[in-house]
Amino acid sequence: MSGNTNGNKKSYGKYVALILCVVLIFALTGCGGGSDSEQDGGDSLEETSVILDWTPNTNHTGLYVAKAKGYYKDEGLDVEIIEPADGTAETLVGVGKGDFGVSYQENTTYALTGDDPVPIKAIATIIQHNTSGFASLKSEGITTVKDFEGKTYGGWGSPSEEAVIKLVMEKAGADYSKLRNVTLGQDDFFAAVDGEIDFAWVYEATTLIEAKNNGVELNYIPVRELDEALDYYTPILIANAGLVQDDPDKVKRFLSATAKGYQYAIENPEEAAQILLDAVPELDKDIVINGQIYLADKYVEDAPRWGEMKEEIWQKYADLMWEYKLIENQLDVPNAFTNEFLPQE
Repeated sequence: MSGNTNGNKKSYGKYVALILCVVLIFALTGCGGGSDSEQDGGDSLEETSVILDWTPNTNHTGLYVAKAKGYYKDEGLDVEIIEPADGTAETLVGVGKGDFGVSYQENTTYALTGDDPVPIKAIATIIQHNTSGFASLKSEGITTVKDFEGKTYGGWGSPSEEAVIKLVMEKAGADYSKLRNVTLGQDDFFAAVDGEIDFAWVYEATTLIEAKNNGVELNYIPVRELDEALDYYTPILIANAGLVQDDPDKVKRFLSATAKGYQYAIENPEEAAQILLDAVPELDKDIVINGQIYLADKYVEDAPRWGEMKEEIWQKYADLMWEYKLIENQLDVPNAFTNEFLPQE
């Protein structure tokens, strides 16, 4: 080849140097990028936290599915699912330690009706009807609420929990003072009933399925059958009230992804159960899979879409609590919950 060889070498050298500089710039930019790699057009994912009400279980599957399937990332969110520690989800979300939380209508009602209301708002229900109740070993002979007298109840130490038990006992003509109430925290139900307690408040999708799998005979009293107003929403998703007001778009994006997660669990219960098991491998596989199959048609049931709540359900429960003087102030129902951030389809 003819031509200026030295000139070509100089040009080539400048070209290589330019490429190296560009590579170095990108490398340095990547090293200083914070918590998550940049996604979709260079925008970093927005850190978001969800505080659970309890140890992970099938009530929470949609959250784990949304995280594993990338639904949250699609909405620009980097979601951390936090297991409970000190304090309730309501309190922690209210003080800004978490953006969202898993709660219950009774806990949220209690939190909003104190003299110093907790700044939270319910934004979706996870299940449409109350699938909880009081379980005991068949040998205890507890078949009615009247049978609670003289027994020991093991609970999680919530004021709203105690309020409901007082209410159902009073309605049944039973004397609450004759019930011993102890706090179990997160102790296993079956270990507890083999020890100091006689009955506890459980969920059908976990404890009842575990009992069936292990051949343990239980007596079970569904809470929803004790009064129409007790067929309330449990569990639910709550958000920090300040977040709802100041960043409604984030709430909408979070619920858009979460709804997809629960819809996947409805349509693919066994696959969704495996996603939960992959995230929390210490869970019992048979209980998780059978529980997920049980819940598949409970998430939406008779509602027009996942997550939707009715004002009358909130009002009935609040009125019942007020009637029995179990809350300090009446609940401002229209401001306690909202459906406005749920996906329209």
